[in-house]
Amino acid sequence: MTENTQGLKGVVVARSELCSIDAERGVLAYRGYDIADLAEHSSYEEVCYLLLHGELPRDDELSGFRDELGEAMVVSSAAEEIVDLAAASGASPMEMLRTAVSALAFDDPDTESNELEATRRKAARLVAQLPTLIARYERRRAGADPIPPDASLGYAENFLTMLRGEAPTEAEARAFDVAMILHAEHEMNASTFTARVVAATLSDLHSAVVAAIAALKGPLHGGANEWVMATLERIGDEEEIFGEVEELFERKEKLPGFGHPVYRTMDPRARILKRLSEEFSTEDGADPRWFRMTERAEEAAMELKGLWPNVDLYSASLYRYLGIPTDLFTTLFAASRVVGWSAHVIEQYADNKIIRPASEYVGPPRREFPALSQRP
Repeated sequence: MTENTQGLKGVVVARSELCSIDAERGVLAYRGYDIADLAEHSSYEEVCYLLLHGELPRDDELSGFRDELGEAMVVSSAAEEIVDLAAASGASPMEMLRTAVSALAFDDPDTESNELEATRRKAARLVAQLPTLIARYERRRAGADPIPPDASLGYAENFLTMLRGEAPTEAEARAFDVAMILHAEHEMNASTFTARVVAATLSDLHSAVVAAIAALKGPLHGGANEWVMATLERIGDEEEIFGEVEELFERKEKLPGFGHPVYRTMDPRARILKRLSEEFSTEDGADPRWFRMTERAEEAAMELKGLWPNVDLYSASLYRYLGIPTDLFTTLFAASRVVGWSAHVIEQYADNKIIRPASEYVGPPRREFPALSQRP
């Protein structure tokens, strides 16, 4: 090879209409719509429709899509059994999700079809079903009875109700909805590429999503906001933040929630999540130090290394304010991104060629095969 393409950095592996990123200006768009406008005016259900169908829905289309999601929220008994077993055995949330999503294919009526409409239907079911799996797992491991999904509620309100056992405030539901919008799609990241590699073999959507979940489980991709929250809990005092960040840099260790392989400025999603986290930090009963510590870490990282925050930094404190357990954070990433993965799978099927990159051989030259008695 004449060029080092390790990690495929800078290598274009697909043409896509789903997502565009202006790295210098810090602008993210889904199918041409700025993420800031979607977060301000849209809903997660609308964004799902946009990604899967190509355009924002009309009123009747949105109503029909919400009905489709509502009808799909209940999961199979096989998936329920897997969730319950995972909760009882101490399996991690992502281990549960990886296995339970595979089980969702068992009785899916479109499981054998990769046709466009069949794949869209499967995608809608996965969007509806992942929150049910996650909430059931959390209730079971806490020793509480699962709360069945309520199709009359919106996506965010339904999930938070199933998870916490009580209805969220309107502000809480909206904040969670915005967080889901912001995580729904992000070009050719590791899990999305994994999904497209699997789809390129003409495997099914559930297999592609399971593979994407497995990629997301790795700490270099998903899990950074869990790491952010664990770091804040370990430090515990905003007055200690600057010194801790400085020592971490001196040890040449990674600071979670900062830097991005694409953006050259502040991640546009981080701006929105920062505003939401700050708003919730001032609510009655909220612990304001989580936001203040995060903001202090942002200041320290910029002063010491010129690092900008990414989407993970402020999602950590926001999820804490919404009462979501830290080890569920990455499962929520998957619950949101499943629609992006699915939309990429649809694109892959539409113009498919198996993905088979080359590698550069750097091993020994050709050599003679020695008899067993002649080997050193």
